[in-house]
Amino acid sequence: MAEQDHCRELLLENQLCFALHSTSLLMTKVYKPFLKELGLTYPQYLAMLVLWESNGITVGEMSKRLLTDSGSLTPLLKRLEADGLLKRVRRQADERVVELHLTEAGRAMRDRARDIPACIVKASDRDVDSLVALKEDLLKLRKSLQDAL
Repeated sequence: MAEQDHCRELLLENQLCFALHSTSLLMTKVYKPFLKELGLTYPQYLAMLVLWESNGITVGEMSKRLLTDSGSLTPLLKRLEADGLLKRVRRQADERVVELHLTEAGRAMRDRARDIPACIVKASDRDVDSLVALKEDLLKLRKSLQDAL
């Protein structure tokens, strides 16, 4: 028992990283049935959220918004294009830059996704204000971690 007390800081239940990780996994599972109706995976949904907000964004800009590298976005974007939700267009002035434009089907999907946030709020069993406060705390934590890198 003394050894366990000595390493208390290494217990899984005491790890913030695990609390965040396991909560993220469960959040994704809660989203799954709603996104299945749209034919989207969770990462595809995040990309569509960015496009609904900023149609015509470049792959590089989307990569920054989603905190991922553009190479890992490419297969996801190709799939969304194959599904008829977006078009990838090379910029004429600089062909290395790829712009992302919603199709009519991609724009229409936004209306079909409109109720998802309310469903997530209901599943969380928390009020909107507490969820907003939690999100703000997480954003501050994320910023601190980014600054530490």
